[in-house]
Amino acid sequence: MSTTHDPAAPTPPPVARPARAGARTLAITSGKGGVGKTFVTANLAAALAARGQKVLVLDADLGLANLDVVLNLHPKLTLHDVFTEKATLDQAILPAPGGFSVLLAGSGMVEYSRLTPDVRDKLLHIIDMVKPRFDWVLLDTGAGISDVVLFAVSLATDVLVVATPEPTSLTDAYATIKVLATQQQRRHVGLVVNQANRVGEGKLICSQLQQVLMRFVGPTPGQTFRLELWGEIKADLAVRQAVLKRQLMLENYPGCDAAQAIKALANKLIG
Repeated sequence: MSTTHDPAAPTPPPVARPARAGARTLAITSGKGGVGKTFVTANLAAALAARGQKVLVLDADLGLANLDVVLNLHPKLTLHDVFTEKATLDQAILPAPGGFSVLLAGSGMVEYSRLTPDVRDKLLHIIDMVKPRFDWVLLDTGAGISDVVLFAVSLATDVLVVATPEPTSLTDAYATIKVLATQQQRRHVGLVVNQANRVGEGKLICSQLQQVLMRFVGPTPGQTFRLELWGEIKADLAVRQAVLKRQLMLENYPGCDAAQAIKALANKLIG
């Protein structure tokens, strides 16, 4: 890491960048942890790969990564090694169960808990390097609205927010979406409601969030903000079993309701 930057110096706010040629980039984020964001990301990657797409999942939860746990991988090289030039990008990109590739981040790396210019530049460079090589790059971000999370989201052309029906999850999802709409000028954000209790709950939640957002965010002249329900994943015992076994649900329980919902999400994205 660079030692020339003053840690006390303020970091400029993240700004969304225009899309470049190459992979379609999708940031998958959430307002709070524990809503199944990484689980959704990994299984969505498998569903896209099953449709013939070349997919890379980049663990953008710098410092608190757990994608390796979900996939039961034990990497010798991570994004940290690429950042510090101890490994090449090709060495750090690994095959994952489900037919997609992963670029894992190291866990417990306190130096990545805030967005320094060095971290920003290196992450930006890596995104630009991998985009021409894949059809999809999924960014599994951290939860919340820290500068690291918001910068990772700003690198994607599309954003998917994962939430559950639990009140604190919805409150934090609203706060996250509001920041994306106001600070990054996002006009369209996708929503997946995980652990839904009944059919149609996701549609109701999306409608309620949209109404609140329009009231407090409001459209600018000539523009409107749209929160779109991309998927509803019902509470499913197979999800818990897959998590405990550190297995992909799509590979081990492909017929369960939750797996079918993930497949429908992949079809929607491709379509």
